Amino acid sequence: MIWNETIECMDREEMRELQSKRLSDTVSRVYHNVPFYRKKMQSMGVYPEDIESIDDLSKLPFTTKQDLRDNYPFGIFSVPMGEIVRVHASSGTTGKPTVVGYTRRDIAMWSEIVARALSCAGASRDDFIQIAYGYGLFTGGLGLHYGGEKLGATVIPISGGNTQKQLQLMADFKTTVLACTPSYALYLAETLEDAGMTADDINLRVGIFGAEPWTPSMRKEIENKLGIKAMDIYGLSEVMGPGVACDCEYQDGLHINEDHFVPEIIDPVTLKPLPAGSEGELVFTTITKEGMPLLRYRTRDLTSLNYEKCKCGRTLVRMNKCTGRSDDMLIIRGVNVFPSQIESVLLEMSETKPHYLLIVDRINNLDVLEVWVEIEDQFFSDKISMFEQLSKKIKHKIESTLGISVKIKLVEPKTIERSEGKSKRVIDKRKL
Repeated sequence: MIWNETIECMDREEMRELQSKRLSDTVSRVYHNVPFYRKKMQSMGVYPEDIESIDDLSKLPFTTKQDLRDNYPFGIFSVPMGEIVRVHASSGTTGKPTVVGYTRRDIAMWSEIVARALSCAGASRDDFIQIAYGYGLFTGGLGLHYGGEKLGATVIPISGGNTQKQLQLMADFKTTVLACTPSYALYLAETLEDAGMTADDINLRVGIFGAEPWTPSMRKEIENKLGIKAMDIYGLSEVMGPGVACDCEYQDGLHINEDHFVPEIIDPVTLKPLPAGSEGELVFTTITKEGMPLLRYRTRDLTSLNYEKCKCGRTLVRMNKCTGRSDDMLIIRGVNVFPSQIESVLLEMSETKPHYLLIVDRINNLDVLEVWVEIEDQFFSDKISMFEQLSKKIKHKIESTLGISVKIKLVEPKTIERSEGKSKRVIDKRKL
């Protein structure tokens, strides 16, 4: 079912006119209400009257995650705090979190686009949707929750973890739609097998998975093990949360709700817009958000856009599956990890050198991170007890910084390959 046929099947020229009007209004609003944007636009000699249509997007400044941190916590909000009814935030593992504010109308719009996404993925008001995303500052749980209610489905707000309970409720409540990360879906499938159960013992028919990268082969494995159709949902908290885009039944690209989020593809080096169909960095401009509109937000995700009408009947532009990122950020078990975080930890310790290597792999469908660390000559010892003690110390410091478990491997000085150019700090074996 198409939730909002008027919008989702809109003629492309009509969509351009709608986007242009909304873009012009948004630019005027942020120019007058957000000092950060006014200063940026003035420095570029760009004023609201210069933006007449989406063809003028490239005249506007970019926004980065660092811009949000520099204006922490509420510096980019465009309405008085009295109009903000909710905030979400990142984990802040690399410093200050990025904070997003929502007005009452933003929440209503978010519910609408998630309802579209759920419908696009095959859910309906007759479904029981078990939401195993985390609730809280993370947008996953509450985003799906409100959209599910908007759809009219029965929402089961179980949040993440408590796997045995997940399976019990899934069987007892006859859950038909599961929403969680793809790696957790596989873990649930394995736990189901361990309990001597099969997909025939539950009623799942659709899974809506996102918040971490996953491969087509992983999709097939989930579908086979749980006996469901596994759909990809895309979103990021800075732009809105889940529901920015979602798979339809044909799984041939995720439909972007472009009446609210105008996508661009740019060259991540030159920052110039690329022609339709080219692969590059995905950039979004929000054109209806009130609490925190963003101009040309650089997602760092690499993908391409397809403007052809889909076989499902929708005309909304489709984004292809992301193939990587334009920065060095890793997403491990849903957590953003930067190599520089580990470097900072090692530099603070007298026993270690700032030479390290991160090896990321996916074992039994779970991401694992191993950190190779070189230690100073004077601390290198044949005593196993000293090695174990130092390894525990490093492990504790890194885990406290990253918020995920890691495996530490201590190596002799000069073990890790040196480079005259840019050092290779990461080996990612996950084949994403």
